[in-house]
Amino acid sequence: MSELLHALTQRIVLHVEAIYDDVSEVNDYQQLAEAIIDAAELRNKQCTPVAHHDYWDQADIAMITYADTVREEGVAPLHVLHKALDSLFKKTINIVHILPFFPFSSDDGFAVMDYKEVNEAHGSWNDISDIAHSYHLMSDLVINHCSSRSGWFQNFLKGVEPGKGYFFTASPDDDLSEVVRPRTNPLLHAVETADGDKHVWCTFSHDQVDLNFANPDVLLEFVKIVRFYLDRGVRIFRLDAVAFLWKIIGTSCLNLSQTHEVVRLLRTLIEHVRPDAMIITETNIPNRENLSYFGNANEAHCVYNFSLPPLLLNTLITGDCGYLKQWMMSMPPAQHGTAYFNFIASHDGIGLRPAEGLMREDEIEKLINTMQSFGGKISWRNGQVGHVRPYEINISLYDALKGTAAGADEFGEDRFICAHAIMLALEGIPAFYIHSLLATGNDYERLESTQRNRTINRHRWQYDELVEVLNDETTQHARIYNRLRSLVAIRREQAAFHPNATQFTLHLGNQIFGFWRQSMDRRQSIFCINNVSNQMLSLSLLDINLISTENWYDLINGEQLEKLDDTIELAPYQTRWITNI
Repeated sequence: MSELLHALTQRIVLHVEAIYDDVSEVNDYQQLAEAIIDAAELRNKQCTPVAHHDYWDQADIAMITYADTVREEGVAPLHVLHKALDSLFKKTINIVHILPFFPFSSDDGFAVMDYKEVNEAHGSWNDISDIAHSYHLMSDLVINHCSSRSGWFQNFLKGVEPGKGYFFTASPDDDLSEVVRPRTNPLLHAVETADGDKHVWCTFSHDQVDLNFANPDVLLEFVKIVRFYLDRGVRIFRLDAVAFLWKIIGTSCLNLSQTHEVVRLLRTLIEHVRPDAMIITETNIPNRENLSYFGNANEAHCVYNFSLPPLLLNTLITGDCGYLKQWMMSMPPAQHGTAYFNFIASHDGIGLRPAEGLMREDEIEKLINTMQSFGGKISWRNGQVGHVRPYEINISLYDALKGTAAGADEFGEDRFICAHAIMLALEGIPAFYIHSLLATGNDYERLESTQRNRTINRHRWQYDELVEVLNDETTQHARIYNRLRSLVAIRREQAAFHPNATQFTLHLGNQIFGFWRQSMDRRQSIFCINNVSNQMLSLSLLDINLISTENWYDLINGEQLEKLDDTIELAPYQTRWITNI
């Protein structure tokens, strides 16, 4: 055994000991570590990972999309997606997150029936690999649960392997009052099995049955799946709903220590297969808990910056950045080798749990009421001891920003651009939901058809129709698309916009949200100044302390700032990126 393999094996032993210390059925940690090495196919070849290395820079921009968001009659959606990526988005994004493209039974892909097959309605693994050759491919690892129609669950019902012990069960008599989950339907679901009646645990829906990672065979299955995806070009793994992974009766069953250790183990394995591969944790939970998934730069490479969407949305509908500024000042800089994954819209809703403790309850209620007035819907969750609370707002971002708390107005497009200009300038890797790039509005027809709130923001475009509207400058879609592409082109050339470059919050009052970015070599500074109100504002350049020996200008409009004691004007929702080089 080589030195590297021996060291890796002993590191895995420590991981599995921490995971299974309280599981009496697992006592031979060395044997389990050896099995994990084999499942990951690491016995004959291992790479040497580099600690605290940033495998990203300011040119990295992600797009989130379903495989079939863009369609064409008679053509496999993954073919159409690849064509759309090359013809419409190639100069704007280089990371593509294709939401679950596997056979599924519900939840638009998140009830996976077979982890190793591509949904034949979308295409094939060849299509996935082709996209991975041209773009950094991000794939979901739906790790907490799988479909009740999966082969594993059908075997569970029959009492045969693989699957017999793969699912978490509990008793209706157990004390489950502390369990926190994002749904209001019953947690336990009664099923008949060959071994008698059982109650399976369903965090999300009764079609999405939670897996039992206390059974190491389940862990081994997912190690094999991870290796399978890596071999097909997946570079970035989004660990879906991972915070709910480990269950202990009598606890919240959220963010348990074993869950964190599983993430650490997966990172160890992935980086020894491909050092530039990444893990992103999807944990739609309060801010402090979310940040814990960085670990000590030994868990997730990136965490979704879940507090950003509700705080930024609140800022722009109130014209007051107080909450956003307070939150930003409290955010620790990401260590090298880790980064924030910034987004302000996704296939899901705008989560409200990440705003807990950051906004007052009456402000959250005001935000909810405003979004409902713009056509949005509210999804609910069960809190502790049975309390029902708002979980997320379901609305397209374009419609969410059509006005303020006072109602719709003429500044919708500028407000929408301002939101994305802020996201693009913040520390971290920015990610656009495809419908934000395209300024897609609420899809009431799909909402009516599915009766599921989230489909309001999951419109499907015909490729020819999309090309037509993007070529027509009179449409909102073309105007927004071109303005966003222009901002992205600027961002990608600025060293001060590296995801790990220095960031400091500026104090310019509550109507101007400002922050300073500085490149890691300290040569470039960019002062990001955003008017978050619907009023014309003035700002003295003395308030941002521009160094007098430098030449300053606005990256966005090209204006030279020759007198550093001048006052500049900010139109409603205008952004200025003031740089010295």
